Amino acid sequence: MANLRPIRVTQEPIGLHTQAMDNLRYIRSTMENAGSFTAVPGVGGMIMGATALFAAFAAHFAVSRGAWMAIWGAEALLAFVIGMAFAWRKAERSSTPLLSRPFRRFALAMMPSFVAGAVLTMELERAGLQYFMPATWLLLYGAGVASAGAFSVRVVPIMGASFLLLGSVAAFTPPAWSTPLLAAGFGGLHLLFGFIIYRKYGG
Repeated sequence: MANLRPIRVTQEPIGLHTQAMDNLRYIRSTMENAGSFTAVPGVGGMIMGATALFAAFAAHFAVSRGAWMAIWGAEALLAFVIGMAFAWRKAERSSTPLLSRPFRRFALAMMPSFVAGAVLTMELERAGLQYFMPATWLLLYGAGVASAGAFSVRVVPIMGASFLLLGSVAAFTPPAWSTPLLAAGFGGLHLLFGFIIYRKYGG
């Protein structure tokens, strides 16, 4: 009786197109993880600057310190929403996921300064030391942006340093300068650097 040999099951060869797509996905993932966060919004930054100037104008005519605080608090929330919306829009246009590793690094670098700013704001308000808030906001925002800039395009750390410089000036100026300095920082610097980012990096 003849020996029975098992039938060999041959695998289908992997097509060149499939191999190429796998390689492209791997290269794209590697570049994404090693790269910098480039979805910093230029147009969004300019809009944030414009809304900050409007907030400064409204804060100048605020009838109480509480109203002044409410205006700037609302502006901070609005700026955050604008920044995230335009960052998502820019990421979508470049076909890169917003929640990439560079973005997570960028966000985590900014977070400590933002948390510190929120805590200090509550404590300064409770202690009746509101005149320290402009310097605190500008310095901590600048520190956060400068730190996050290590994971982004070159102009971002320069923007952070500019906020730090303006915050240092605010620390040694009279309370009457509070609103103009906030307008110069969150309004003027956002407009300036938003325009630079828009021209050099798009979006």
